[in-house]
Amino acid sequence: MYECMFLLDNTVVREDWKKAKAVISDAVLKHGGNVVTSRRWDERRLAYPIKNKNRATFVLCHLDMAGSKLPELRRELELSERILRYLILAVDEIPATEHELSTAENADGFAVPPPPSDDVVEPEPVINTPESLEDILAEGEMDDRPRGRRSERASAEVAP
Repeated sequence: MYECMFLLDNTVVREDWKKAKAVISDAVLKHGGNVVTSRRWDERRLAYPIKNKNRATFVLCHLDMAGSKLPELRRELELSERILRYLILAVDEIPATEHELSTAENADGFAVPPPPSDDVVEPEPVINTPESLEDILAEGEMDDRPRGRRSERASAEVAP
């Protein structure tokens, strides 16, 4: 029995919550496991960008799976563009409250809460790079002075 925390890309979650959960369950089923419980834990701002994303939806799952299949599952999770990060821990049993919370989420009336007010997509920084050697020279970043140790030795020999 394993407890897993997944960080899902919010664009997938906002398109369709059931499809977002299916990303996880499909990967587990593909490798011979069974998803016992799965629920949306929270949506939060990340401490640092992951795959150019600033927010993620956390999904808490409990899996029943053979330990020999974990490396294959981990490899698939690493390659998935929809799963930003994951953590898999071995547990002895599933807490009773998880069954209740997972069942409540699977009910017909469940809807993913709207994004919080601080969900602002930060623009990527614009880096102005010169496009040609002429642009570099025009900006005065290069000149014809000699560089390096040789020029330092030469100037030391010339000085009285």
